[in-house]
Amino acid sequence: MRKLLCALSLLLVLACAAGSAWAQSGDKGVAYRWVDEHGVVHYGDSIPPKYARNSREILNSEGVAIGHVDAEKTAGQLAAEARTRERQSAQKQHDYFLLGTYTSVKDIESLRDERLSQIEAQQSAARQYVQSLQSRLDALQGHARQFKPYSSRPNAPRMPDDLAQELVHTLSEVRLQDQAIDARSQQEDQVRAQFQSDIERFRQLKSAPP
Repeated sequence: MRKLLCALSLLLVLACAAGSAWAQSGDKGVAYRWVDEHGVVHYGDSIPPKYARNSREILNSEGVAIGHVDAEKTAGQLAAEARTRERQSAQKQHDYFLLGTYTSVKDIESLRDERLSQIEAQQSAARQYVQSLQSRLDALQGHARQFKPYSSRPNAPRMPDDLAQELVHTLSEVRLQDQAIDARSQQEDQVRAQFQSDIERFRQLKSAPP
């Protein structure tokens, strides 16, 4: 029973506060209702500077909400909205590109296959080049076994500088070409994924009502 009386008292206080705010705002005919950082509802004919950026409702003289003012957005929220607008703009431009470039899914698949063929040709040439480099490296390493530190003979001569430099250069080129082959493999996967995404989006655009 005591809790019920406390609740009714609180509602009465809030109602009186609201009535007072509306009475004081009789000249303007409106009042404001806002919530502070503790979740407490406030009424008044003006917003304290501390809560000027909070969301609020506009009430008429009878306490009926007639408008709403959103809270001022933070820098993070504004940045997120800007990123969303950029993505939407980029998607819209890409949609125009798809509809203006292709007439059917077959056109997209044809261009995809052409791109993939180009990548595969580059991969094939790179693999052949790596094979020739590997053969060259094997020959150089075989030659290097005649010299220190690879030879077990105690009287083996020191490896010539030009041989050592060629070994290092060939080994470095093999590693570089291997990395390039791996990069093109990733590029191939990206091309497949991008064209598949374009195909699905093109179908959506074509099936959508004008």
